[in-house]
Amino acid sequence: MILAPIIATRALRKIYPGSKPGRSLFGGGLALPGAPGMTPRSPTDVVALEGLDLEVAAGEFFGLLGPNGAGKTTTLDILTTRTRPTSGTALIDGADVVRESVRVKQRIGVVPQRPNPDRSLTAIENLLFHAAYFGISKSVALTRARELLAMLGIATRETARVPELSGGQQQRLMIARALIHQPSVLFLDEPTVGLDPQARLALWEILRKLHAEGRTIVMTTHYMEEADRLCDRLAIVDHGRLLAIDTPANLKARAPGGTLLELTLDGDAGGCAGPAGHLPGVLRVETSRELLRVFARRGEEVIAQLIKIVDQAGRTVTNIHLAPPSLETLFISLTGRKLE
Repeated sequence: MILAPIIATRALRKIYPGSKPGRSLFGGGLALPGAPGMTPRSPTDVVALEGLDLEVAAGEFFGLLGPNGAGKTTTLDILTTRTRPTSGTALIDGADVVRESVRVKQRIGVVPQRPNPDRSLTAIENLLFHAAYFGISKSVALTRARELLAMLGIATRETARVPELSGGQQQRLMIARALIHQPSVLFLDEPTVGLDPQARLALWEILRKLHAEGRTIVMTTHYMEEADRLCDRLAIVDHGRLLAIDTPANLKARAPGGTLLELTLDGDAGGCAGPAGHLPGVLRVETSRELLRVFARRGEEVIAQLIKIVDQAGRTVTNIHLAPPSLETLFISLTGRKLE
Protein backbone atom coordinates (compact mmCIF):
# COMPACT_ATOMS: atom_id res chain seq x y z
CA MET A 1 0.00 0.00 0.00
CA ILE A 2 1.24 3.47 -0.91
CA LEU A 3 1.58 5.87 2.04
CA ALA A 4 -0.77 8.87 1.56
CA PRO A 5 -1.46 8.26 -2.17
CA ILE A 6 -2.36 11.29 -4.28
CA ILE A 7 -4.96 9.16 -6.11
CA ALA A 8 -6.97 6.39 -4.47
CA THR A 9 -10.01 4.44 -5.62
CA ARG A 10 -11.92 1.88 -3.60
CA ALA A 11 -14.36 -0.65 -5.08
CA LEU A 12 -15.01 1.72 -7.98
CA ARG A 13 -17.90 0.56 -10.18
CA LYS A 14 -19.63 2.05 -13.20
CA ILE A 15 -22.72 0.56 -14.82
CA TYR A 16 -24.28 2.08 -17.91
CA PRO A 17 -27.99 1.32 -18.22
CA GLY A 18 -29.28 0.38 -21.62
CA SER A 19 -27.82 -1.34 -24.63
CA LYS A 20 -24.57 0.61 -24.87
CA PRO A 21 -22.53 2.91 -22.62
CA GLY A 22 -22.67 6.62 -23.44
CA ARG A 23 -19.66 8.05 -25.16
CA SER A 24 -17.06 9.60 -22.90
CA LEU A 25 -16.47 13.31 -22.95
CA PHE A 26 -12.83 12.44 -23.62
CA GLY A 27 -14.03 11.01 -26.91
CA GLY A 28 -16.47 13.80 -27.70
CA GLY A 29 -19.74 12.49 -26.23
CA LEU A 30 -21.60 12.40 -22.94
CA ALA A 31 -21.46 9.43 -20.57
CA LEU A 32 -24.66 8.56 -18.76
CA PRO A 33 -24.51 9.12 -15.00
CA GLY A 34 -25.19 6.26 -12.63
CA ALA A 35 -27.04 6.22 -9.33
CA PRO A 36 -25.33 5.21 -6.09
CA GLY A 37 -25.77 1.52 -5.29
CA MET A 38 -27.09 0.72 -8.75
CA THR A 39 -26.74 -2.90 -9.91
CA PRO A 40 -27.40 -4.41 -13.35
CA ARG A 41 -31.14 -4.46 -13.93
CA SER A 42 -31.20 -6.27 -17.25
CA PRO A 43 -28.90 -8.10 -19.66
CA THR A 44 -28.55 -4.85 -21.61
CA ASP A 45 -26.87 -3.03 -18.70
CA VAL A 46 -23.13 -2.63 -19.33
CA VAL A 47 -20.61 -2.95 -16.50
CA ALA A 48 -17.75 -0.64 -17.48
CA LEU A 49 -15.88 -0.88 -14.16
CA GLU A 50 -16.13 -3.68 -11.62
CA GLY A 51 -14.64 -2.95 -8.18
CA LEU A 52 -11.49 -1.11 -9.24
CA ASP A 53 -8.94 -0.48 -6.46
CA LEU A 54 -6.00 1.75 -7.36
CA GLU A 55 -3.41 3.86 -5.55
CA VAL A 56 -1.01 6.28 -7.22
CA ALA A 57 1.86 7.95 -5.37
CA ALA A 58 2.72 11.63 -5.70
CA GLY A 59 5.28 12.09 -8.47
CA GLU A 60 4.55 8.72 -10.03
CA PHE A 61 4.10 8.10 -13.76
CA PHE A 62 1.22 5.63 -13.72
CA GLY A 63 -0.23 3.83 -16.72
CA LEU A 64 -3.59 2.20 -17.37
CA LEU A 65 -2.99 -0.40 -20.06
CA GLY A 66 -5.77 -2.18 -21.88
CA PRO A 67 -7.64 -2.54 -25.17
CA ASN A 68 -10.47 -0.29 -26.28
CA GLY A 69 -13.48 -0.89 -24.07
CA ALA A 70 -11.40 -2.14 -21.13
CA GLY A 71 -12.56 0.63 -18.79
CA LYS A 72 -9.51 2.91 -19.03
CA THR A 73 -11.32 6.02 -20.23
CA THR A 74 -14.24 5.40 -17.88
CA THR A 75 -11.74 5.39 -15.02
CA LEU A 76 -10.31 8.72 -16.17
CA ASP A 77 -13.78 10.15 -16.68
CA ILE A 78 -14.58 9.37 -13.04
CA LEU A 79 -11.25 10.64 -11.69
CA THR A 80 -11.65 13.90 -13.60
CA THR A 81 -15.30 14.39 -12.43
CA ARG A 82 -16.77 13.99 -15.92
CA THR A 83 -18.73 10.88 -14.94
CA ARG A 84 -20.22 9.89 -11.59
CA PRO A 85 -19.39 6.38 -10.37
CA THR A 86 -22.23 3.96 -9.75
CA SER A 87 -20.63 3.04 -6.43
CA GLY A 88 -17.29 3.13 -4.67
CA THR A 89 -15.07 6.13 -3.94
CA ALA A 90 -12.29 8.03 -5.67
CA LEU A 91 -10.04 10.66 -4.09
CA ILE A 92 -7.67 13.11 -5.77
CA ASP A 93 -5.19 14.73 -3.37
CA GLY A 94 -7.65 14.05 -0.56
CA ALA A 95 -10.71 15.47 -2.36
CA ASP A 96 -13.69 13.25 -3.22
CA VAL A 97 -14.47 13.35 -6.96
CA VAL A 98 -18.24 13.37 -6.33
CA ARG A 99 -18.70 15.47 -3.19
CA GLU A 100 -15.79 17.86 -3.81
CA SER A 101 -15.67 18.08 -7.60
CA VAL A 102 -14.68 21.77 -7.63
CA ARG A 103 -11.64 21.08 -5.45
CA VAL A 104 -10.73 18.14 -7.66
CA LYS A 105 -10.92 20.23 -10.84
CA GLN A 106 -8.50 22.73 -9.30
CA ARG A 107 -6.00 19.94 -8.65
CA ILE A 108 -6.04 18.22 -12.04
CA GLY A 109 -5.06 18.91 -15.63
CA VAL A 110 -6.63 16.88 -18.43
CA VAL A 111 -5.31 16.10 -21.91
CA PRO A 112 -8.14 14.47 -23.91
CA GLN A 113 -7.62 11.78 -26.51
CA ARG A 114 -8.64 14.14 -29.29
CA PRO A 115 -7.30 17.72 -29.10
CA ASN A 116 -10.20 20.12 -28.57
CA PRO A 117 -8.78 23.67 -28.48
CA ASP A 118 -10.86 26.61 -29.65
CA ARG A 119 -10.05 26.62 -33.37
CA SER A 120 -10.92 30.30 -33.73
CA LEU A 121 -8.18 31.34 -31.29
CA THR A 122 -4.40 31.40 -31.47
CA ALA A 123 -2.27 29.10 -29.34
CA ILE A 124 -1.56 31.78 -26.73
CA GLU A 125 -5.20 32.90 -26.67
CA ASN A 126 -6.31 29.33 -25.93
CA LEU A 127 -4.04 29.24 -22.89
CA LEU A 128 -5.10 32.66 -21.60
CA PHE A 129 -8.77 31.79 -22.03
CA HIS A 130 -8.33 28.55 -20.08
CA ALA A 131 -6.35 30.28 -17.31
CA ALA A 132 -9.22 32.72 -16.81
CA TYR A 133 -11.43 29.81 -15.70
CA PHE A 134 -9.14 29.42 -12.70
CA GLY A 135 -9.05 33.10 -11.80
CA ILE A 136 -5.45 33.55 -12.93
CA SER A 137 -4.64 37.16 -13.79
CA LYS A 138 -3.75 37.89 -17.39
CA SER A 139 -0.22 39.01 -16.56
CA VAL A 140 0.54 35.82 -14.62
CA ALA A 141 -1.20 33.67 -17.22
CA LEU A 142 0.77 35.28 -20.06
CA THR A 143 4.07 34.56 -18.34
CA ARG A 144 3.09 30.96 -17.62
CA ALA A 145 1.71 30.44 -21.13
CA ARG A 146 4.92 31.59 -22.80
CA GLU A 147 7.03 29.48 -20.47
CA LEU A 148 4.93 26.42 -21.26
CA LEU A 149 4.99 27.01 -25.02
CA ALA A 150 8.78 27.34 -24.84
CA MET A 151 9.15 24.21 -22.73
CA LEU A 152 6.98 22.25 -25.17
CA GLY A 153 8.88 23.51 -28.20
CA ILE A 154 6.10 25.54 -29.84
CA ALA A 155 7.00 29.08 -28.72
CA THR A 156 7.29 30.16 -32.36
CA ARG A 157 3.67 29.11 -32.93
CA GLU A 158 2.29 31.44 -30.24
CA THR A 159 0.24 33.52 -32.66
CA ALA A 160 -0.74 30.65 -34.95
CA ARG A 161 -4.40 29.69 -35.01
CA VAL A 162 -5.23 26.10 -34.21
CA PRO A 163 -5.92 24.97 -37.82
CA GLU A 164 -2.38 26.08 -38.67
CA LEU A 165 -0.87 23.68 -36.11
CA SER A 166 0.08 20.08 -36.87
CA GLY A 167 -1.47 17.21 -34.91
CA GLY A 168 1.62 16.94 -32.71
CA GLN A 169 1.65 20.69 -32.06
CA GLN A 170 -2.02 20.64 -31.12
CA GLN A 171 -1.35 17.84 -28.63
CA ARG A 172 1.48 19.90 -27.12
CA LEU A 173 -0.91 22.83 -26.85
CA MET A 174 -3.32 20.55 -24.96
CA ILE A 175 -0.57 19.70 -22.49
CA ALA A 176 0.22 23.39 -22.02
CA ARG A 177 -3.47 24.11 -21.44
CA ALA A 178 -3.68 21.31 -18.88
CA LEU A 179 -0.67 22.70 -16.98
CA ILE A 180 -1.53 26.42 -17.06
CA HIS A 181 -3.12 26.36 -13.59
CA GLN A 182 -0.29 24.25 -12.11
CA PRO A 183 -2.30 21.13 -11.18
CA SER A 184 -1.16 18.38 -8.83
CA VAL A 185 -2.00 15.60 -11.29
CA LEU A 186 -1.86 15.45 -15.08
CA PHE A 187 -4.24 13.01 -16.80
CA LEU A 188 -3.66 11.95 -20.40
CA ASP A 189 -6.09 9.74 -22.33
CA GLU A 190 -4.36 7.89 -25.19
CA PRO A 191 -2.10 10.94 -25.80
CA THR A 192 -0.29 9.61 -28.88
CA VAL A 193 -3.20 8.12 -30.83
CA GLY A 194 -3.12 9.38 -34.40
CA LEU A 195 0.39 10.85 -34.17
CA ASP A 196 3.10 9.88 -36.61
CA PRO A 197 6.15 8.05 -35.16
CA GLN A 198 8.30 11.18 -35.00
CA ALA A 199 5.62 13.20 -33.20
CA ARG A 200 5.02 10.29 -30.84
CA LEU A 201 8.69 10.08 -29.85
CA ALA A 202 8.80 13.85 -29.36
CA LEU A 203 5.78 13.69 -27.06
CA TRP A 204 7.41 10.87 -25.08
CA GLU A 205 10.38 13.15 -24.40
CA ILE A 206 8.05 15.91 -23.20
CA LEU A 207 6.28 13.52 -20.82
CA ARG A 208 9.61 12.25 -19.50
CA LYS A 209 10.68 15.84 -18.79
CA LEU A 210 7.42 16.60 -16.97
CA HIS A 211 7.85 13.45 -14.91
CA ALA A 212 11.46 14.33 -14.09
CA GLU A 213 10.19 17.62 -12.67
CA GLY A 214 8.20 15.64 -10.11
CA ARG A 215 4.75 15.83 -11.67
CA THR A 216 2.23 13.06 -11.09
CA ILE A 217 1.10 11.69 -14.44
CA VAL A 218 -1.66 9.19 -15.14
CA MET A 219 -1.89 7.97 -18.72
CA THR A 220 -4.13 5.50 -20.51
CA THR A 221 -2.71 3.66 -23.48
CA HIS A 222 -3.04 0.48 -25.50
CA TYR A 223 0.52 0.75 -26.82
CA MET A 224 2.77 -1.79 -25.08
CA GLU A 225 6.01 0.01 -25.92
CA GLU A 226 4.65 3.34 -24.70
CA ALA A 227 3.61 1.88 -21.35
CA ASP A 228 6.90 0.02 -20.95
CA ARG A 229 9.14 2.99 -21.71
CA LEU A 230 7.32 5.73 -19.81
CA CYS A 231 5.57 4.36 -16.74
CA ASP A 232 6.88 3.67 -13.24
CA ARG A 233 3.96 1.30 -12.67
CA LEU A 234 1.21 -0.17 -14.81
CA ALA A 235 -2.27 -1.44 -14.15
CA ILE A 236 -3.51 -3.90 -16.76
CA VAL A 237 -7.29 -3.72 -17.06
CA ASP A 238 -9.81 -5.54 -19.21
CA HIS A 239 -13.61 -5.70 -19.11
CA GLY A 240 -13.62 -3.25 -16.21
CA ARG A 241 -11.44 -5.40 -13.95
CA LEU A 242 -7.90 -4.98 -12.67
CA LEU A 243 -5.87 -7.97 -13.87
CA ALA A 244 -2.38 -7.01 -12.71
CA ILE A 245 -0.49 -4.02 -11.29
CA ASP A 246 3.27 -3.61 -10.86
CA THR A 247 6.35 -2.10 -12.48
CA PRO A 248 6.84 -2.92 -16.17
CA ALA A 249 9.89 -5.04 -15.29
CA ASN A 250 8.02 -7.07 -12.69
CA LEU A 251 5.04 -7.54 -14.97
CA LYS A 252 7.26 -8.80 -17.77
CA ALA A 253 8.85 -11.22 -15.30
CA ARG A 254 5.37 -12.67 -14.72
CA ALA A 255 4.89 -13.39 -18.42
CA PRO A 256 4.81 -17.10 -19.30
CA GLY A 257 8.31 -18.36 -19.99
CA GLY A 258 9.49 -19.02 -23.49
CA THR A 259 8.41 -17.73 -26.86
CA LEU A 260 4.78 -17.19 -27.77
CA LEU A 261 3.83 -18.68 -31.13
CA GLU A 262 0.47 -17.82 -32.65
CA LEU A 263 -0.59 -19.80 -35.70
CA THR A 264 -3.67 -18.67 -37.57
CA LEU A 265 -5.37 -21.53 -39.39
CA ASP A 266 -7.94 -21.74 -42.15
CA GLY A 267 -10.41 -23.41 -39.78
CA ASP A 268 -11.02 -24.40 -36.16
CA ALA A 269 -7.77 -25.05 -34.27
CA GLY A 270 -9.27 -27.13 -31.46
CA GLY A 271 -8.06 -30.47 -32.83
CA CYS A 272 -4.43 -29.30 -32.74
CA ALA A 273 -4.22 -28.51 -29.02
CA GLY A 274 -3.65 -32.06 -27.73
CA PRO A 275 -0.81 -33.04 -30.08
CA ALA A 276 0.83 -29.62 -29.72
CA GLY A 277 0.83 -29.92 -25.94
CA HIS A 278 2.91 -33.11 -26.09
CA LEU A 279 5.76 -31.58 -28.10
CA PRO A 280 9.11 -31.29 -26.23
CA GLY A 281 9.63 -27.81 -24.78
CA VAL A 282 5.99 -26.75 -25.04
CA LEU A 283 4.82 -25.11 -21.81
CA ARG A 284 1.23 -24.23 -22.58
CA VAL A 285 -1.28 -24.49 -25.43
CA GLU A 286 -4.48 -22.52 -26.02
CA THR A 287 -6.90 -22.40 -28.93
CA SER A 288 -9.53 -19.88 -29.90
CA ARG A 289 -11.43 -20.56 -33.11
CA GLU A 290 -8.82 -20.35 -35.89
CA LEU A 291 -5.99 -19.43 -33.51
CA LEU A 292 -3.48 -21.92 -32.10
CA ARG A 293 -1.44 -20.28 -29.33
CA VAL A 294 1.66 -22.07 -27.99
CA PHE A 295 4.18 -21.04 -25.32
CA ALA A 296 7.47 -22.91 -25.84
CA ARG A 297 10.99 -22.73 -24.41
CA ARG A 298 12.56 -22.52 -27.87
CA GLY A 299 9.79 -21.52 -30.17
CA GLU A 300 11.79 -21.64 -33.37
CA GLU A 301 12.45 -25.34 -32.81
CA VAL A 302 8.78 -26.37 -32.70
CA ILE A 303 7.44 -24.36 -35.63
CA ALA A 304 7.99 -27.14 -38.16
CA GLN A 305 6.37 -29.70 -35.84
CA LEU A 306 3.38 -27.44 -35.21
CA ILE A 307 2.88 -26.99 -38.95
CA LYS A 308 2.98 -30.77 -39.36
CA ILE A 309 0.34 -31.18 -36.61
CA VAL A 310 -1.87 -28.61 -38.31
CA ASP A 311 -1.46 -30.39 -41.65
CA GLN A 312 -2.37 -33.75 -40.08
CA ALA A 313 -5.52 -32.15 -38.66
CA GLY A 314 -6.54 -31.17 -42.19
CA ARG A 315 -5.87 -27.46 -41.70
CA THR A 316 -3.53 -24.94 -43.29
CA VAL A 317 -1.46 -22.29 -41.53
CA THR A 318 -2.25 -18.83 -42.94
CA ASN A 319 -0.10 -16.74 -40.58
CA ILE A 320 2.60 -17.21 -37.92
CA HIS A 321 3.52 -14.69 -35.21
CA LEU A 322 6.37 -15.10 -32.68
CA ALA A 323 6.95 -12.95 -29.60
CA PRO A 324 9.42 -13.22 -26.68
CA PRO A 325 8.20 -12.89 -23.06
CA SER A 326 6.85 -9.33 -22.77
CA LEU A 327 3.94 -7.23 -21.59
CA GLU A 328 2.11 -8.47 -24.65
CA THR A 329 2.58 -12.13 -23.77
CA LEU A 330 1.54 -11.40 -20.18
CA PHE A 331 -1.61 -9.65 -21.39
CA ILE A 332 -2.42 -12.54 -23.70
CA SER A 333 -1.89 -15.05 -20.89
CA LEU A 334 -4.26 -13.05 -18.64
CA THR A 335 -7.00 -12.30 -21.16
CA GLY A 336 -6.61 -14.80 -23.99
CA ARG A 337 -6.46 -12.02 -26.58
CA LYS A 338 -4.12 -9.42 -27.97
CA LEU A 339 -4.06 -5.88 -26.64
CA GLU A 340 -4.05 -4.00 -29.94
